[in-house]
Amino acid sequence: MFQLPFPVRDAHADTGGEPLGNLPEWNLDDLYTGEDAPELKRDLDWLEQACASFATDYEGKLDTLDAAGLLDCVLRNEKINQVAGRIMSYAGLRYYQLTTDAGRAKFMSDAQEKITNYTTPLVFFTLELNRLDDSHMEGLLAENADLARYKPVFDRIRAMKKYQLSDELEKFMHDLGVVGDAWERLFDETIAGLEFEVNGDALNIEGTLNLLTDPDRTTREAASRELAAVFGKNIKTFARVHNTQAKEKEIIDRWRGMETAQTGRHLSNHVEPEVVEALRNAVVNAYPKLSHRYYELKRKWLGLDKMQVWDRNAPLPMEDTRVVDWAQAETMVMDAYNAFDPRMGEIAEPFFSKGWIDAGVKPGKAPGAFAHPTVTDVHPYVMLNYLGKPRDVMTLAHELGHGVHQVLAAGQGEMLSSTPLTLAETASVFGEMLTFRTMLDNAKTTSERKVLLAGKVEDMINTVVRQIAFYDFECKLHAARAQGELTPENINDIWMSVQGESLGPAFEFMDGYETFWAYIPHFVHSPFYVYAYAFGDGLVNALYAVYAEGDAGFEDKYFDMLKAGGSKHHKDLLAPFGLDASDPKFWDKGLSMISGFIDELEAMEE
Repeated sequence: MFQLPFPVRDAHADTGGEPLGNLPEWNLDDLYTGEDAPELKRDLDWLEQACASFATDYEGKLDTLDAAGLLDCVLRNEKINQVAGRIMSYAGLRYYQLTTDAGRAKFMSDAQEKITNYTTPLVFFTLELNRLDDSHMEGLLAENADLARYKPVFDRIRAMKKYQLSDELEKFMHDLGVVGDAWERLFDETIAGLEFEVNGDALNIEGTLNLLTDPDRTTREAASRELAAVFGKNIKTFARVHNTQAKEKEIIDRWRGMETAQTGRHLSNHVEPEVVEALRNAVVNAYPKLSHRYYELKRKWLGLDKMQVWDRNAPLPMEDTRVVDWAQAETMVMDAYNAFDPRMGEIAEPFFSKGWIDAGVKPGKAPGAFAHPTVTDVHPYVMLNYLGKPRDVMTLAHELGHGVHQVLAAGQGEMLSSTPLTLAETASVFGEMLTFRTMLDNAKTTSERKVLLAGKVEDMINTVVRQIAFYDFECKLHAARAQGELTPENINDIWMSVQGESLGPAFEFMDGYETFWAYIPHFVHSPFYVYAYAFGDGLVNALYAVYAEGDAGFEDKYFDMLKAGGSKHHKDLLAPFGLDASDPKFWDKGLSMISGFIDELEAMEE
């Protein structure tokens, strides 16, 4: 299944049409050279045959295999995953370049259906694996070191053991997945097709969201009101998508016996519910000293009695409005990466030189930014919508961090390279922090330092406070949907119940803002994904504090952590740094970095 992480930031700044230089586009030839590439047909044909023979060779027989036999089975399954992943990466990346192209949408949908049909006979693999006795499994792992390497994969699969249905129902669920995909596509295509008119200009959603950081307040207001108007006209469609997706999830969770709507996400993240709850509580309790305090500062800087939603991401009055062209952005990020460790720069360089980044804003292109790892025998691809503001530079640093992580983890192989979402943000947020610290160190005036600090605080609030508010919204949404159909007004009310709490008393909310839940892709594509951003930011803040204290051998330990991919639990990954995410004080350590930046900003006012 082709899934993409979406960006933390939902607003950038318009460039005003100024040149950005030569923005790179993807070259997808490393995957396939086209829809009619003979290699693509070869791989589809191989996949159909490989899935059929895998089922013939192993179905009903997993409990008879010795350690060497189970290892062969795992390696064949891994190869199938790799070929299927390559095909869907190509289809998905082409689609996201131009989501309004019917041919690309059909190609992706057809590829997904074929792969779903081919792989349905493989559903038995995890079901039978989970039926093996613990003692039998432990004996097999003890016999064969190559097989034992896959223990983290087995552990994650077997964590679903108690929620497993009959073989027949599991195959039915597998086949039904294409229906959920269709609702996701409806959401994507609706969002990409929305048209907005602001001050006489026709814009897509990305261009309109960009205006929310325009220096002119009337422009920001006009964009906000146009967003509200267009969302309002389409709100029944968005409510239907959310109702359907949430209901489908509730049915599946109920049949599986999941304790909560969040249980599946926690299991896939390999994180304990109490760790997530500790994170959530730490952030919510910190709202007054983080977002409430910062936005009160910003209200004063903007000279307002009350802030409106269109002021949340407004540039500061003293902010430099210059455009950062692409060449400058590349230099800034690469300098920061190389200063940390030349190995990081060496891994990042091909993204710029070999067509691994698609940076320009184009009609029909998916909004936001992501880094997609594709498969371990190719390389990741990064998508941006680059508009030349300092925050876009930070987005580049963020997504490039994902890319570096994915390259390093690829050595683990297809089944062990993928990190849980909670750890997937580690290198991206760390890359941002390195770039920010480099820019801060190079600040020539107090005003420049103030603008950089304020921008970083805003990004951290968007990453931590905003995402935990999103998480609370989802928790309330899924709980309410379990009780019955939700009207658009019901969903609007849930949205507003978390917004005031998280943003604080400095804000008023315009009529129409209650619909702004409609465009957030995480809620549709990956329910409860959002807390991973806050987890990643808190983890990196704590990690960076260790680095700043001059921890001996930090760089080598950091690279080892990234190379581990999904082969280790967060406790094991953080132990070399003396950190433990299950300790509630861990989150306070991360949040104190944000609070410290706000302390510095307040001191500048005195």
